[in-house]
Amino acid sequence: MSADTGTNIQFILGGARSGKSRLAEGLAQESGLQVHYIATAENNDAEMDARITQHQYDRPTHWLLTEEPLNLAQAIEDAMNTDTCVLVDCLTLWVSNWLCSKQSDQWQAQKQNLLGVLQKAAEAKCQVILVSNEVGHGIVPLGELSRSFVDESGWLHQEVAKVAHRVEFVMAGLPLTLKSKDCKKT
Repeated sequence: MSADTGTNIQFILGGARSGKSRLAEGLAQESGLQVHYIATAENNDAEMDARITQHQYDRPTHWLLTEEPLNLAQAIEDAMNTDTCVLVDCLTLWVSNWLCSKQSDQWQAQKQNLLGVLQKAAEAKCQVILVSNEVGHGIVPLGELSRSFVDESGWLHQEVAKVAHRVEFVMAGLPLTLKSKDCKKT
């Protein structure tokens, strides 16, 4: 695992427990920059509390932390500068937070805000690593909310992948490069 200094927007996808967060954290650590970790999880039950606690235990204590379940674009913009590596974990929780919020009608605007901030980060050469769950490999879910979540996550992933300089898919702890800055756009 090595950070490519010319690759400032990195997008890491994978299933649950695939090793995507471990890869992202390793890349952030190797960047040599101050790491600003942005967590999107909300602690709503005992199981999520255990997951959050484990992630906190796994992260270096000197990393900066922002917990932001909804206003992700603003959190990234506030954290980004050329001396910082911003690590966001994870986009699918962020999508879920918005789709289940009382302001779910603002989701599309929030998504566009995020894409705009990522474009600014790319142009400013700020290091940003985004982690997300790939949820499009299963069957079409039965419920309307579940289908909307899969659709919105998939559409977001496509847009983030366009902005990203590098896209990795992680399975069984092994990263597979889907896109690198040297690859031609399709």
